[in-house]
Amino acid sequence: MLGIEWLKPGVFFGSMLFALMGVAIFWICFVIIDKLTPYDLWGEIVEKRNMALAIVVAAMCIAIGLIVSAAVHG
Repeated sequence: MLGIEWLKPGVFFGSMLFALMGVAIFWICFVIIDKLTPYDLWGEIVEKRNMALAIVVAAMCIAIGLIVSAAVHG
């Protein structure tokens, strides 16, 4: 049975800290990969509607998210 352990301030703020840290690391990784590519990812996906690139970027985002979540979780 799930107790109310997660409502304790230490647990709650610790979870928020790890969530924000994970989002920040994900964002930094995405910016680095965006800078490493020879073209503007956002312009290609949104303006030119490049569906293949959108799928590759989505897969990359999922992979980075899994790596960051595993690193943050421990």
